[in-house]
Amino acid sequence: MPPHCDSKDGPVVKAAARALAADSVELVLPYVPAESEREVREAFGKTMAARGSGAAAAEVADEWFFETVVRLHRAGEGAAFTGLKPAGLGHGEVVPVAERAIETGEIDELVELLTAALEAETRTKFDRVTHLKARENGPVAEAREYVEAMLGFQVWAHKTHQCITSDPLHDHGAMGHRE
Repeated sequence: MPPHCDSKDGPVVKAAARALAADSVELVLPYVPAESEREVREAFGKTMAARGSGAAAAEVADEWFFETVVRLHRAGEGAAFTGLKPAGLGHGEVVPVAERAIETGEIDELVELLTAALEAETRTKFDRVTHLKARENGPVAEAREYVEAMLGFQVWAHKTHQCITSDPLHDHGAMGHRE
């Protein structure tokens, strides 16, 4: 995932903020693996208690809770926690469109975006290979350039297909989720 789950405007922190606002730890638990539930519940209790000690304490406690939940979420993905990132980093054009699709139930914009990007990239890479194909039997250095482009294109196509047909949560180890 792009730098999203570990940012202050990412889905994990948003869920944690909703949990604090509603005084319901249950709202954030789906974002962490089951084996981290106890730690999240304990952090939630401490955070809620600290929030009653004034605005400054609430701010520090909330930040600590967000970091705790994101750290445990990232561990569930098998990824390192490198700190809570600020909001507004920009997640590229795809993540907001995917989020919008989920919110609205309309997928067409995302399909069009992904299809156009895939087609443009495929054509660019293929054009390079076909341009270099004339060098296939040329001097070794030129033939090597063609072979690298040709094999690179094939490997890229294979990896792209794997990515398209994979289960993103299962393939990168996210908290053992299966749909």
